[in-house]
Amino acid sequence: MPYGSRENSLLYSEIPKKIRKEALLVLSWKQMLDHFQATPHHGVYSREEELLRERKRLGVFGITSYDYHAQSGLFLFQASNSLFYCRDGGQNGFIQGAPMKPVEIKTQCSGIRMDPKISPGDPSFIAFINNNDLWVTNIETGEERQLTFCHKGLNNVKEDPKSAGVATFVIQEEFDRFTGYWWSPAAPTGSRTLQLLYEEVDESEVEIIHVPSPALEERKADVYRYPRTGSKNPQISLKLAEIRTDQHGKMISAQNKELVLPFTTLFPGVEYIARAGWTKDGKFAWAVLLDRSQQKLQLVLLPPALFIAASVEDPQWEEHVEAMPEGVQPFIIYEELTDIWINVHDIFYPFIQTTNDKISFLWVNESQTGFCHLYRIASLFQPGCHQWSREYSPAEDDFKCQIEEEVALTNGEWEVLARHGSKIWVNEETKLVYFQGTKDTPLEHHLYVVSYEPPGEIVRLTKPGFSHSCSVSQNFDMFISHYSNVSTPPCVHVYKLTGSDSDPLHKEPEFWASCPADYVPPEIFSFPASSGFRLYGMLYKPHNLKPGKKHPTILFVYGGPQVQLVNNSYKGVKYLRLNTLASLGYAVVVIDGRGSCQRGLKFEGALKNKMGQVEIEDQVEGLQYVAEKYKFIDMSRVAIHGWSYGGFLSLMGLIHRPNIFKVAIAGAPVTVWMAYDTGYTERYMDVPENNQQGYEAGSVALHVDKLPNEPNRLLILHGFLDENVHFFHTNFLVSQLIRAGKPYQLQIYPNERHSIRCPESGEHYEIMLLYFLQQHL
Repeated sequence: MPYGSRENSLLYSEIPKKIRKEALLVLSWKQMLDHFQATPHHGVYSREEELLRERKRLGVFGITSYDYHAQSGLFLFQASNSLFYCRDGGQNGFIQGAPMKPVEIKTQCSGIRMDPKISPGDPSFIAFINNNDLWVTNIETGEERQLTFCHKGLNNVKEDPKSAGVATFVIQEEFDRFTGYWWSPAAPTGSRTLQLLYEEVDESEVEIIHVPSPALEERKADVYRYPRTGSKNPQISLKLAEIRTDQHGKMISAQNKELVLPFTTLFPGVEYIARAGWTKDGKFAWAVLLDRSQQKLQLVLLPPALFIAASVEDPQWEEHVEAMPEGVQPFIIYEELTDIWINVHDIFYPFIQTTNDKISFLWVNESQTGFCHLYRIASLFQPGCHQWSREYSPAEDDFKCQIEEEVALTNGEWEVLARHGSKIWVNEETKLVYFQGTKDTPLEHHLYVVSYEPPGEIVRLTKPGFSHSCSVSQNFDMFISHYSNVSTPPCVHVYKLTGSDSDPLHKEPEFWASCPADYVPPEIFSFPASSGFRLYGMLYKPHNLKPGKKHPTILFVYGGPQVQLVNNSYKGVKYLRLNTLASLGYAVVVIDGRGSCQRGLKFEGALKNKMGQVEIEDQVEGLQYVAEKYKFIDMSRVAIHGWSYGGFLSLMGLIHRPNIFKVAIAGAPVTVWMAYDTGYTERYMDVPENNQQGYEAGSVALHVDKLPNEPNRLLILHGFLDENVHFFHTNFLVSQLIRAGKPYQLQIYPNERHSIRCPESGEHYEIMLLYFLQQHL
């Protein structure tokens, strides 16, 4: 965001080829776009955009993502409820001088166009989603075409359950996949055909829920499909759209192709398509498939010839099948099994095939050692003798390829970062792979490099004492680090890798340039817990410390999987509230107990089938350690506070340890796991019928009898429009509290969803929190 604005825009900076050693070069950011208003007038977004911002946890406005085609210099982005493009000099570098004027892409579509992407094979074509169907347009000729016809465009969700190219709620929220279609990177050799792989979804058996509408004048409910744990998920399939063009780029035809047999026949037991895409040469589409329990993962290659222009019900199906080349089949090139759960990641790097009988790739596996590590794998294609027919049903290992080799590139009790969009950078010329990880300490992220042929020494490229988030340049001669530590606000530095080309592994990072906060940092501590693990925590000391004086204390908690709160990075932005509380005389304690991430699968997997049953032990143990070590903690005045999973644990704390916690402040808590979604709940808790005891023990609404009888010990906060942890959770909890005659206070935010976004609501929440603490702690 430009300084003083709340609107994200596209900025650029030029990195000079040469620098003067004695001068500290600070890069200047220049506006890429000319006087461009990216946020819609009145700041009103469509429901689809609002929900996507919620799923991605975006707090900013304006241009929040863009697609870029390096060869042609084309930028494509969504802004102000429309689509725009502009061009720089492509591989010739930015056009010098004035900012660019974006061109609006005209359309016949009604409604918002979502998830726009440039075709890598022909950048004059872009695709987008409109009303749950896939469209394509040529930005040179203005020609536009609808590719899929799944959605009827009815206002009635019940009667219009299908979509194409759209990631469903659970896939976005619990698997971090925000798209449902993928352009092939190359047109098949010698043809003018463009291909798109897409997911088709049928939600007709998924439960419908109603959430109040934010629009005041409507006074009606928004309707959503939401699969509660144990209930039906959407039916899914992968399909292929093909667009044929003439030499002038005019569309001659478009057709949709289906798999030779139904998706469920080819891949029985598959519940989720977690990731998908194409190999670099467009020879194969690939997909990461998971079973319902998320304990079995398959990495599958799909040759485009496996998709045919007829479905099994079609009378011409046999003709299409007979015309199929021999040996066309899915190839399961890798499989992972675990009895805990599989954390889906973003790291799959297939090398271009040099022989037809095998494929090599880089992959991350956590199940093998319990820690996320990099592997180089080669799989042999073993074509079965597939005579496709209606009666054909694949056996368990029909498409499974033999692993020729699996070489660990990293190992040890530390993790390669692979979740939440983490990347690797592979230099095929030098056979080096750059990755981020926690090799030095679980509290810091660093950039490392290792050879993948043969593997050997792992070299750290970033400075210890800080946590880094890095990006490596396309020709591997530079990297950018966005880094901070607990006491240093974030800095952005550009480093050049210098040294001998004969020893690329040991090139030294040379500082090249940098980009331009009353804060008392927290102190990081660790202690050996009775569980056998060393746990890490942070302590914000009260600013007005006096010898012998005891201070009220707040235990700030999240405590669930996928999150790490305690690390050596700057906490002044997202957790500024904790510093504010310390400045007002509170001690604030944060602890990452069992269940949090970046410590290996055994540590995170301590929650398996028993969420809410182990976390409070670790939190209390940490609190007692801090109280013993720093004598200023008043153990008779401790509050527990968190949001979402942290809200759930705040309630658990007051239920199980009312002697420790004087008050609990629970934000947007899950109070009954039976009412939360399939993807998350079943990954950690199995389905309800297999784990009745775990669901009962972990549902706070079923244990209100254990809550204290004194008033002013419980405050619940919840956004009324929350479509993730529905307001139902608080509603149900409150009805149980009333039946049990238990006192509580409730603060509703009528226009907020799962995260508080509106500045006024945010301010109200901060004041409410402080007032409750001042009055009752």
